[in-house]
This record gives sequence, C-alpha cells and structure tokens, in this order.
Amino acid sequence: MTTEVRSLREFKMPDVGEGLTEAEILSWYVKPGDTVTDGQVVCEVETAKAAVELPIPFNGVVEQLFFPEGATVDVGTVIISVAVAGEAGAAPAAAPAPAAAEPAAEAEPERREVLVGYGPRTGGSQRRARRTTTVTAVATPKPAPAAAAPAAPAPAAPAAPAPVAEVPGGQRPLAKPPVRKLAKDLGIDLRAVTPTGPDGVITREDLHAHAAAQAAPAAPAVEQAVVEAPEAVVAPVPVSGAGDVRVPIKGVRKATAQAMVASAFTAPHVTEFVQVDVTRTMKFVRKLKESGELGRDVRVSPLLLVAKALLTAIKRHPEINAQWDEAAQEIVVKGQVNLGIAAATPRGLIVPNIKDAGSRTLSGLAVALGELVETARQGKTPPADMQGGTVTITNVGVFGVDTGTPILNPGEAAILAFGAVRELPWVHKGKVVPRQVTTLALSFDHRLVDGELGSKVLADVAALLEHPKRLITWG
Repeated sequence: MTTEVRSLREFKMPDVGEGLTEAEILSWYVKPGDTVTDGQVVCEVETAKAAVELPIPFNGVVEQLFFPEGATVDVGTVIISVAVAGEAGAAPAAAPAPAAAEPAAEAEPERREVLVGYGPRTGGSQRRARRTTTVTAVATPKPAPAAAAPAAPAPAAPAAPAPVAEVPGGQRPLAKPPVRKLAKDLGIDLRAVTPTGPDGVITREDLHAHAAAQAAPAAPAVEQAVVEAPEAVVAPVPVSGAGDVRVPIKGVRKATAQAMVASAFTAPHVTEFVQVDVTRTMKFVRKLKESGELGRDVRVSPLLLVAKALLTAIKRHPEINAQWDEAAQEIVVKGQVNLGIAAATPRGLIVPNIKDAGSRTLSGLAVALGELVETARQGKTPPADMQGGTVTITNVGVFGVDTGTPILNPGEAAILAFGAVRELPWVHKGKVVPRQVTTLALSFDHRLVDGELGSKVLADVAALLEHPKRLITWG
C-alpha cells in the first residue's frame, strides 16, 4: 500500500511594523483546499500603520484558515495551516518518515519571510512564525472542509481564465501593489495579462499593453476610474432618522487617536499664524507645469513649493529640526530632515515621510512627494516610511479650510499647516488689488522651540512663498 507523509505547517501573524502587537485581516486570497507555493500572497492585513500583503513561506495545500476577514489578530497567533506533502513510498517505510521530516524542517536557514514593500527579515522570527507537525496518511487528495469555506470567502472567479490562471491551485498572479492598484483602476483581470517581468511578475508595461489591445472607447472610463479611486472607500456616515452608526476604533484610526492624545498632553504646543501673498508662487507653479522642466511625469503643485520653502527655512534655522529626549534630558538636533506629509486615506490619517528631504533638489523633491502621495492613497505605505519623521506639513487647504491649529506628530518639534489659497483684496504696491492669499500656521514644541525661533522659521517660509525666486538664492 502506498502512503504519503504530510506535514502541517502553521503560519503565524508576523510583526510587520516594528513592534506592533496586532493586525486586522482585510482579505483572504486563498481558501481551504487551494494549492499554494513559496512566496505566494495569501492575505492582506492592516496594522496601525499600513496595509500589507503576506506571502506564505512554503509550498502545500491550505488546510485551514483560522480567522475570517475583518478579525483582529495578535502578532504570533496562527492564522493559516498548510499541509506539506512528503515523499511517497511503501507502507513499511512510512514509519521512520516522521523522523526524517523533522530535520527537513530545520534545514531551512535561508528561508526568509519577505513582506511586500520590505526587505527580508533576519534572525529567528522566521522559525517562530511556523510550527511543524508530522502526520502519516494515505495518499488520497483531501477535500476542503465545507464548513470552513464561509469563514473566509475566496475572491470571485474571473470570467475568462488566462494563461497565468493555469498555475496549479489557481496561484495568484505575481505583481507589485502599485501594479495591482493600476489593474484595479483599469478594470483589468491580472490573470488575463501575459507577464514579461522577471520570474513571471506582471509590470505596468504589461498592463498598458493589455489595455491597448482592448477596444479604444474604454479609455474615457479608465480616466474617470483613476480620478475617483481614492474616494472609493469611505467611513459609514449616520443617516438622519436611521439611528446611530457605530464605527470600530482600530487600525490606523486607533493609532492616530492614541498618538494625538499623547502628543497633546506631552508637548506644550504653541501655534503662530501668518497670511501670505502667494500670487508669485502660483504663477511659478503654472510655469513649472507648462515648461515641464522638472520632468514630464512629475506632478507640480503649490504643496511642492511650500515643502521646499520649509526645508530652506530649516536649513537657515536647523535648531527647529530637533527632538526632546526625556530620558537623557537633552535636545537632539537632527542631522537630516525627514519631511512628513500628512495624508488622508480611506483607512485614516497617516504621516509618511521623505527621508533626507533637505538634500533633494526641487525636481527630486517633486518625484519623492508624488510617489509618497500615490503610495499612501493606495494604502500600501510601508511602516518604515512612517518612522523617523522630524517635521511635518499638513495641507488642510485641499479641503477648502483656511487654517487650523495642527497637533505635533509625536517626537517632532514642528508642524506646518498650509491653508486654502483664495483671491482676496490685498494692498500691493500701494494699491488694493485682488491677489492670491493663503494662511500658514506653525505649531511647535515650546520646550525646545522658543517664540523667536518659531517666528523666524514661519517668517522665512512666508517670505519664500511671497518671492519664490529666493528659493534659489537662499537655498
């Protein structure tokens, strides 16, 4: 009689964000009975910092999903088990097989769990993330448990399977998160796309080539989908007369609430305001757009020049780029500026930052800013991009708000609010004329930034936006 040795391997919720304790399962991409391969993404989870796709670190058949979509799971808890097939042989030889299977599990020092958007995690966490149990069974395909399926519904099957869909077990097509987002916006089933990237990875060029092969009239709909994508998911809003609506406080919103409370009651906030004539800045923005001198695909906006003005002001007054070290009772002036940009996403407010933003040219800053905003809108900002910020900009003007009193991002000394740009009557060259005007608000930690330093920084930013040519001479 022929038998087969199978090992049940359990994959635990990893720490995907430097010390986070839990994550919510947003969606499962597999179901019991599906065949999975090493590196295949099996689910997407949301931590307090970002949404992350988790790849399985071994081959096999899905045995069980331990939690449904929407469940919040502690780090280190088993979320999926996979039956790993061993060598088949005669029945008498099956007995010693378990002993041979155990060393096989230990002989994987090079196996690393790689999270999307991160490098490989080293150390013993990979071994802790799974447990091996060896069983002996007759080599008969095991049907998926009927009761387990409703707990984790699989994605709807595509209408027309493509060559990629022929991978055993319906393996999910390989593509990076931005490419998946683009495919969703374009309405393209990834399983219908022929990959040309390394190891069968689908690229943006593959999507554009696939889209070009479709009917031309579909283009306007694509344009609209791209524009409307960021607004696709919104929090439930109570409807008059329909009763109360309760929204669970978890994920990004929970982390934001905790951080803001800690900041407000730890750092003594001071906020200063100034109105600025930004007519020249708005003209400069239009000139940069029309000339394309920063690059054809580079998005140019007033926020770009506000960011450059703040970075220039910090270069003139580096003491504001600092942190309060309570334990050492020291003020730490940072060697580089990691510029945070507050981004409102469907999952809540996050503040990713541009590393060493002060050393970037205007063109380099524009590229980094565009990538940061696009990744944040897709909900794919890696936790590393939200750590180590030193100063932040919040653009409340996009909501039509003139200004506000921004709360410091924890650990930072200053945050600048950029208000709406409005046409107002303004005294210019001795005459009252219509000018483009905005209001800036700078909040700072009064323990390490006194009124003089805060005022100088805010005045410099205002002067640079009123006369943007100074960005060149002062920088």
